[in-house]
Amino acid sequence: MRRLMAGLVVGLILSGCGGGSLTLTGYVDRLNAINDRTVPQAEVLISELERATTPGEAGAAMERMTALRIESVEATEVLVPPEPIADLHELTLSWEKRLLSIEESFAVRAGTVLGWEEFFESLEVEAYRAALVEGKQVCTEFQARLDATADRGVFADTPWIPTALSEVVEARLGCDLFPEDPENVFRPVPPPTVPDASG
Repeated sequence: MRRLMAGLVVGLILSGCGGGSLTLTGYVDRLNAINDRTVPQAEVLISELERATTPGEAGAAMERMTALRIESVEATEVLVPPEPIADLHELTLSWEKRLLSIEESFAVRAGTVLGWEEFFESLEVEAYRAALVEGKQVCTEFQARLDATADRGVFADTPWIPTALSEVVEARLGCDLFPEDPENVFRPVPPPTVPDASG
């Protein structure tokens, strides 16, 4: 099985329908509703990626993942967040757009390589591994900005919002699922060592 970071592929963030600026409570409620629709689908695709036995299979699963992410990006672009957390919304949306482009290139490249070694060495997989590193940084930055916003008293009337918002975004980004060694994602598994019968 190829080593695969699940969190980034799950990272379908901050989606919703348009309509005017939402309240803080309405914003979190919308995110939870979108998670209910997108996360289960993403988990199925992650499983397919982890079980992929060829780059082509990985690419096919990623192609379906990009379709799900496009839905997320398009919905997010028309969502107007409450002003106090507009920067948090933009932080995650910008990252998701960058990730979408990388995943699209990944899916195309997976359909053209001859094997795992070529795939692992490709610029597209290199970009994907870099996106994993960035995604982990986005998670850290999001929490730091959220904490700073809370320290300004923005959530005084809704003290449950920081925890709820943190949980929904962490679930969407997969912040707890990033690999310790993203440089090894999609690294070819070496063949098993055969004992020397002559010895």
